[in-house]
Amino acid sequence: MKLYYSPGACSLSVHIALKESGLDFVAIAAPTKTHKLADGTDYYAINPLGYVPLLVLDDGNQLREGPAIVQYIADQVPSKNLAPSNGTFARYKLQEWLTFIGTELHKGFSPLFTPGMPEEARDMAKTRLASRLQWLEGELANTHYLMGDIFTVADGYLFTVTNWPQYVGLDLSAYPNLLAFRSRVSARPKVIEAMKAEGLIK
Repeated sequence: MKLYYSPGACSLSVHIALKESGLDFVAIAAPTKTHKLADGTDYYAINPLGYVPLLVLDDGNQLREGPAIVQYIADQVPSKNLAPSNGTFARYKLQEWLTFIGTELHKGFSPLFTPGMPEEARDMAKTRLASRLQWLEGELANTHYLMGDIFTVADGYLFTVTNWPQYVGLDLSAYPNLLAFRSRVSARPKVIEAMKAEGLIK
């Protein structure tokens, strides 16, 4: 498998899932600012949408959306418990978390990363994100991970997205449960491997 990623972007979630899975893969940097691979290849020729992540399977099939990709990865190694079994209520709860992170948090950061975005729009985005983070803070009050005591692919996604506040002036100090969650995830050996591979930590 090949993972096309951009350091620190949402593709880090997939990178973490792959490291946790133990599956063989090759990680290829596809920076979202240049859309050029290290060998000069135009990334748009590989993924016309131009964004990451992109997972290319050994048979040539492709998956482009992070929440779908991480579930695919989890299902290849059920013994790792990275996602509950398909058809169970717990699996739908996992999908609920992936959707919440994707639509309410991930996309909520978009105005903050968009050059030229009016300050009023940025302030509105921060206010909306703060309300979502406050709700999340309550959900994390009595649990180690989103699904309980077991790390899942949803945790990798939440960890990835909550790396971004430091770049957009959003303070997480009001969310001690979230900070404790981030500390637990960041200490996982495979998460450290993924972070190092992307040059995010030394």
